[in-house]
Amino acid sequence: MLTPAFDLSQDPDFLTIAIRVPYARVSEFDVYFQGVDFKFYAKPYFLRLTLPGRIVENGNEQGSYDADKGIFTIQLPKETPGQYFEGLNMLTVLLAPRKSRTAKPLVEEIGASDVSEEDLEDDNDEFDWEIEQSPYKEVSESALNLQGHYGFGGLRSGVFQRLQDEFSDVIDIKDPDFTPAAERRQKRLAAEMAKFDPDHYLADFFEDEAVEQILKYNPWWTDTYSKMMTILGKSQEQENHAALVSFSEEEKYRLQKFVHKSYLLDKRALRQVYYSLIDILLAYCYETRVSEGEKNVESSWNIRKLSPTLCWFETWTNVHEVLVSFGRRVLCYPLYRHFKLVMKAYRDTIKILQLGKSAVLKCLLDIHKIFQESDPAYILNDLYISDYCVWIQKTKSKKLAALGKVLKEVSLTKDQLGLEVEELEAAALLVWEEEAAMEAARCVSGQQTSSSSSEACDLEDSDSTSSETEDSGSEQEELKSSESETVNSLQDPFPEESSALLIDDGGVCRNSAILRSDVCQGKPLASSQALDGFGPLIEELGGQLKSTVQISRPEGSAAGNPSRVQGRDDWQTPKD
Repeated sequence: MLTPAFDLSQDPDFLTIAIRVPYARVSEFDVYFQGVDFKFYAKPYFLRLTLPGRIVENGNEQGSYDADKGIFTIQLPKETPGQYFEGLNMLTVLLAPRKSRTAKPLVEEIGASDVSEEDLEDDNDEFDWEIEQSPYKEVSESALNLQGHYGFGGLRSGVFQRLQDEFSDVIDIKDPDFTPAAERRQKRLAAEMAKFDPDHYLADFFEDEAVEQILKYNPWWTDTYSKMMTILGKSQEQENHAALVSFSEEEKYRLQKFVHKSYLLDKRALRQVYYSLIDILLAYCYETRVSEGEKNVESSWNIRKLSPTLCWFETWTNVHEVLVSFGRRVLCYPLYRHFKLVMKAYRDTIKILQLGKSAVLKCLLDIHKIFQESDPAYILNDLYISDYCVWIQKTKSKKLAALGKVLKEVSLTKDQLGLEVEELEAAALLVWEEEAAMEAARCVSGQQTSSSSSEACDLEDSDSTSSETEDSGSEQEELKSSESETVNSLQDPFPEESSALLIDDGGVCRNSAILRSDVCQGKPLASSQALDGFGPLIEELGGQLKSTVQISRPEGSAAGNPSRVQGRDDWQTPKD
């Protein structure tokens, strides 16, 4: 038999069930409904539902069939008109067979408050006296201390005893079966301190353009939450916003594949389930925001790495502890490490919890799909996510809203993370301000140096212009003097007096070497002390040049003409 695709909806007086049976024979089908039971059969399809409210056969029921789409639509009257049926999209629970039980769960909290985060599930059934029993076995205390518990509600142990090598990339803790909870926490905190990178954090703190762009993204629950607040502003009936969250056909198909289970959790285990749910949702909200809803190969890593529940099998004592741990890991592991992303994921988680179990289930189904498509991470579905997807369908939305209220009352500061990020930011800002001041001072000094150099060069040009008006006799003397200086410079090309000599003659830049242009341009001049160590080298080079460089005077040239210094290709050897 095949379970057909189906959808349930309601109005104040009727429950409507749409069943898609494209290959059924229309002439052969049966429908049965009474109380909370509904059954439909049309070969090869069979559908049995346990409804969240009672229906009645009073002659007002209706049915129709769309041959083009192959959909049966059956409209059934409610036994109590105006009653709201909660959980019509919790398909796993609806498909579960209804069992006549006369038992209460083995663990029951007496006098629990409906708004407390420690609430247990309401169950009015009586104790099952026919519950299956097993003989008591003596277990040594040492063996109990060595055995670690993890998974949904701490119900698993011994899973990684033989599979540590295969799943070492999925979890951070080594030997979880033999590591108690206190030791897990110590190792987790030490690993986070070793992983924290101040340079990476400060880079994201100062260059936060990408982070600001991520913060502008609005995931699907943002608009849904706004619609819910609008509805609540018009009506005080909280149930009205449950229909705002819808499931796709793929999500409905995945819901049908889950195996229905019953969970008998004591008060402590149930509290851990709620705390771990917050932890997992925080990691999911961060991943959804930084990827802007587009899943990638890093999505699985981000979720499990940011959730200590998934990678360290951490247990919790309060909500604030969960939030602090998430904040630390955001600043240590992912690509974007900014405190604003911590607070944004925190506010997103509050919205999802206040939207009720439909929104939480939709997020869990998305996580389940991500892990299922990641080869090493699918084990986390077996340990946590699959059980959460089944358990959340039987949870009251008002309890999730109460949990969201408790989370909203918790505050988080950077100082509480224990990573000294405030001191790091203050030191970085101080260094930045000092560097900015030094840069400003260098700019001002550079402008002043450029201005003075320009004035000096203008004065030099003025002097050179006035020197051109001198008589030709003075010009000949200067040319002779220049000739003598040229010969001397070639004979002793590195005189110590002119190595770094700068003469300031009335503000005019003058020097005896080719460094005048550099000085006029404001370039720093090497000090004579810096050149003292090169004395022997200079003398050796001078001696070599004296023996190789020759000054030749062309035959027939006038005595008054300046000597010509030939280039390297024109150098001639003295004739014998």
